[in-house]
Amino acid sequence: MFYHFKELQYEAKPSKPDPVYAAKLQEILGGQYGEISVMMQYLFQGFNCRADAKYRDLLFDVGTEEIAHVEMLATMIARLLDDAPFEVQQNAYEMDPAVAAILGGTNPQHAIVSGLGAMPSDSEGYPWNAKYIIASGNLMADFRANLNAESQGRLQVARLYNMTDDPGVRDMLSFLLARDTYHQNMWYAALKELEEREKDLVVPTTFPRSKEKGEVAYTLFNFSAGQESAQGRWAHGPSMDSRAEFQYSAEPIAWGKAPKLNPAPPEYFNTPIKDDN
Repeated sequence: MFYHFKELQYEAKPSKPDPVYAAKLQEILGGQYGEISVMMQYLFQGFNCRADAKYRDLLFDVGTEEIAHVEMLATMIARLLDDAPFEVQQNAYEMDPAVAAILGGTNPQHAIVSGLGAMPSDSEGYPWNAKYIIASGNLMADFRANLNAESQGRLQVARLYNMTDDPGVRDMLSFLLARDTYHQNMWYAALKELEEREKDLVVPTTFPRSKEKGEVAYTLFNFSAGQESAQGRWAHGPSMDSRAEFQYSAEPIAWGKAPKLNPAPPEYFNTPIKDDN
């Protein structure tokens, strides 16, 4: 179960209304790497976790914190819309809503749909999508996805920080940036612990290596003009899982023959094969 405290985890109060920035702020609320995404991702990973209790607890700790971040952003967006001068754009909106939204930089749905409130959508008004989240049941794979989510999220918050000079907004964003700093470190630590425990880093660790084509498991094939990629760590030296040596192949190799498909049955009405002989 969840318990709601009426106080915000951190203050979310702008110094003045700004409906244009409210529309931008929707990205880190309801975008692909927004707070709704990480909230749902961590919670569903926790709901589905069958591993050690400490991992399940960690997922619930952070997932629940992300609910608080959703609340902070929703509050900030609502306050940025308070007393917002939507009427300035009313004439343009009545003539062409799309043009008004583009020229004004606001999201007209903030006035029409949500009644000056935040929405579960991104900065372009696209609704939040559950396809954004990853909860595979494999914690090593999931924690890598979590590290990426926090990296992308912090990047977007940093960009938004530079898009405003409002001290109240920047203060809240500075808090989110700091929490994302911890979360990146946290997921990296959890991932490293799993890698050390599993004594492997290739997901899934339990699939028998004998069932894969081992001769191509550690080779980089050059599929571009030039051989600049041969200079990287990934092309030479011990593999990162310490099971082999990285190899570099200057030319791609075709192990298969050119495919030739049989004609489709006539009821499918495909283009018939022309016999040139």
